[in-house]
Amino acid sequence: MLKRQYFPILVTVGLFALMFAAGSFRYTGFFSLQVLLNLMIDNSFLLIATVGMTFVILSGGIDLSVGSVIAMTTMISASLLQAGWSPAVVIPLVLAIGALFGWGMGAIIHYFKIQPFIVTLAGMFLARGLCYIISINTITIDNPFYTSVAQTKIMLPGGNFISVSVIIALLVIAFGIYLAHYTRFGRNIYAVGGSEQSAVLMGLPIAMTKMSVYAFSGLCSALAGVVFTFYMLSGYGLHALGMELDAIAAVVIGGTLLTGGVGYIAGTFFGVMIQGVIQTIISFEGTLSSWWTKIVIGLLLFVFILLQRVLSERSLAQKH
Repeated sequence: MLKRQYFPILVTVGLFALMFAAGSFRYTGFFSLQVLLNLMIDNSFLLIATVGMTFVILSGGIDLSVGSVIAMTTMISASLLQAGWSPAVVIPLVLAIGALFGWGMGAIIHYFKIQPFIVTLAGMFLARGLCYIISINTITIDNPFYTSVAQTKIMLPGGNFISVSVIIALLVIAFGIYLAHYTRFGRNIYAVGGSEQSAVLMGLPIAMTKMSVYAFSGLCSALAGVVFTFYMLSGYGLHALGMELDAIAAVVIGGTLLTGGVGYIAGTFFGVMIQGVIQTIISFEGTLSSWWTKIVIGLLLFVFILLQRVLSERSLAQKH
């Protein structure tokens, strides 16, 4: 008998396979390994950001600062590189800033008992505002290291290729899976998300877990910002606008419960890939507006939230 918590992730994987098959039948050239790899190339920064977001939602929280932290990372990176700083200093610095930013939000959420929605909303405005203090214009990046990483193609058999960003994204996903399922920290996150009161009674380190979750999300956002900088080769205050909503959508479509305690990093990966497939189908169609991506994702979100509701009510009925 299949465990009920695996059902949403199976639906997600099935939906991805169905969409890819539909695209393959309708469009010539769609069914190829390179199209699949392009999904990861174009969404590598979103994949990284969603790993952090998955941990936050698993712990029963939410992080609305993701897109703003990505933009802030691009701005800090671009301005420091223009000032002549070395990438070997800039990249660790922006990663540390992202982690500290998240840690601070986690501390406020836990110690002041404020809703994560409000705290991270404040973080979103703060990070986006800091971008405009640095500059209101686009800052171009012409650093040789960044341009070479942006242009590097890692060749695969059959003439296919991936970018350096995809390697980084896959490593982050692998690390996320290990962290969630094979460490004490991961088990603590599931416990806190499932029931914080029970976690307190079990003597789990609630404060450390919560702050570490938001610090990890901040770190993932900053790393996504570094990858986004490779992708765009510029820093701009309006970069990654609304990306936190794309990340939340991918996590929910990936089968993670918004109430916390249930979900898988692998599901989130397919949640991002589904968004990528929708965008690819629309670009292959050629006659549809890019806004159709948002419409389809919106409809999918409704379906998955209803699915979550039905499953949670059934499990409650079984308990009683």
